[in-house]
Amino acid sequence: MKKFLLLGVLMMVAMPVLANPEWNSEGGEKDEALHLTPDLENGIEVYEVCAACHLTEGWGTKEGTFPQLAGQSFAVAIKQLADIRALNRDNPTMYPFALPEAIGGAQNLADVSAYIAQLPMNPDNGKGEWAEGTEEFAHGKKLYEINCVQCHGEKGEGMEDKLYPVIWGQHYNYMVRQFEWIRDGKRRNANPDMVKQIAEFSDYDMKAVVNYVSRIPVDPELLAPSVDWLNPDFD
Repeated sequence: MKKFLLLGVLMMVAMPVLANPEWNSEGGEKDEALHLTPDLENGIEVYEVCAACHLTEGWGTKEGTFPQLAGQSFAVAIKQLADIRALNRDNPTMYPFALPEAIGGAQNLADVSAYIAQLPMNPDNGKGEWAEGTEEFAHGKKLYEINCVQCHGEKGEGMEDKLYPVIWGQHYNYMVRQFEWIRDGKRRNANPDMVKQIAEFSDYDMKAVVNYVSRIPVDPELLAPSVDWLNPDFD
């Protein structure tokens, strides 16, 4: 792991910056992986590399350094991994972990993405500070209903066929960071429609809407039975 982290630091300096990559261009490794039949048993083996940061349960960290991967849709997971590998999304820490040398080719992308998608989610994700009943919660709910429902769904369940990610159950601090980077043009693989949609959001708007999302109840069928659940695949 130390070797991968050191390589990540080096890549922060060495990675070329690509100019405005198309958000969802056809072809390439993403499309190849999307049309493969996943092997969940192999996905477990590939996921061992991811578990170093995202934990064996796929829950990341509540304080938001690492996102929850569990429950993310198959297609979105593939797209994000392929974007990082193609240098269309800046993530120097994760880049060495996503390389073919670390997790393999397109088949392994499909396998690990399918494995991630079926993992139960953390029943206690990191949440924002404003509970239901506060002015800030109401403001965030209104912003979500006006700006976000059409892509992320009424509950943040996403739309896999359009590559709109699952966001319910995600950690508040991680979402704030990603929202800010998208708004401010620092996440180069962001959907340009979202960039336009949130361009005028103030920091308060941003935190309020993300606070609301972080507090949307996740379908109980998608959650682990308790916060103490341990992934049996890694006993």
